[in-house]
Amino acid sequence: MTFNEYQRQALTTVISTGDMFKDSLHWVLGINGEAGEVAEKVKKIIRDKNGIMAETDKAELGKELGDVLWYLAVFAHELGIPFEKIASQNLDKLSSRKARGVLSGDGDNR
Repeated sequence: MTFNEYQRQALTTVISTGDMFKDSLHWVLGINGEAGEVAEKVKKIIRDKNGIMAETDKAELGKELGDVLWYLAVFAHELGIPFEKIASQNLDKLSSRKARGVLSGDGDNR
């Protein structure tokens, strides 16, 4: 499955208000909420399991990562950006940073 195929299929499960502002806010909050659930699960694995991740933990994290992916795909669509383009541009950016020796550091345009 390609990123664009995933995006197309994800869009079949969207519930939209038709208000771009409200929908965009919903998708952005969804991205952050689901990413927070990933972080919360990892925190509890560190706290309660001494950082040892069981297969069930990995499966649960996979579900949450899927939710993050869904919100990203839907928000990208709302912005009119094919998901595959986002993935490709991101890899190009990281490859350029690696080639220039600036993977670490800060600043969006390094």
